[in-house]
Amino acid sequence: MKKVWSIYFSGTGTTERVVRALATMLEKRLELERGEVNFTFKKNREKKYSFSKEDIVVVGTPVIAGRVPNLLLEFLRSLEGNGALAIPIVMFGNRDYDDALIELKDILEEDSFVVVGAGAFVGEHSFSTKLGAGRPDSSDFEILETLGERIIGRVKEKRYLSEKIVVKGEKPYRWYYQPRDSKGNPIDIRKVKPKTDMALCTNCGYCVEICPLSSIEKDSVDIVSGICMKCCACVKRCPQKAKYFDDKNFNYHKEELELEYSRRAEVEIF
Repeated sequence: MKKVWSIYFSGTGTTERVVRALATMLEKRLELERGEVNFTFKKNREKKYSFSKEDIVVVGTPVIAGRVPNLLLEFLRSLEGNGALAIPIVMFGNRDYDDALIELKDILEEDSFVVVGAGAFVGEHSFSTKLGAGRPDSSDFEILETLGERIIGRVKEKRYLSEKIVVKGEKPYRWYYQPRDSKGNPIDIRKVKPKTDMALCTNCGYCVEICPLSSIEKDSVDIVSGICMKCCACVKRCPQKAKYFDDKNFNYHKEELELEYSRRAEVEIF
């Protein structure tokens, strides 16, 4: 092996931390060169990426509604593995990762990668500051190190040639997790978009810069003209805390999640 890649989508930085930490460990222990693709940014998802049998690729995505975000599928399916080794990583917000990990693993194998390890890690939920607060933490990174050690063993001994990684999940994949209102009726928050408190906003344009879908208008930052995937990068990273959601169903769903999933969800590695 010659090079390890960290490839990730990370609106608020939690997926990035895990993917880069694992790639750094492999880089040092296996004495590899380093490459990186931050496909959070739309311009990077418009490029083609091809790898070789001399590469190890750590690929990380957030979990949205229990699945790989559907807006990322086209990009992920465009990756060309050519026999490179891959480690799928998914980051979930303390509820569950459902079928996201098996879905990402399947996509990478369809792209001609060889999966040598995988993990589902916990990060602070994009909607909340309570769910998964402080995650990933030191305990999570200890588990990440264990995953790294196992992968290093497989790579050095070439056990990946005979061992197939099996991860948790169902096939066919379950449908996306469905939020419900106080009466148990399904609600649809896909078209809900963040608002801007113009009394706080300084028009710095940072939200325009970091929006993964380039959906915020440059000349009118209070207008979200494109699709919002609820990554909440603009809400959590706004220097003035000027972005917020006021949709009744969105906020009910957030509060329901905080009540129902307050326990500590655990990391799982494979």
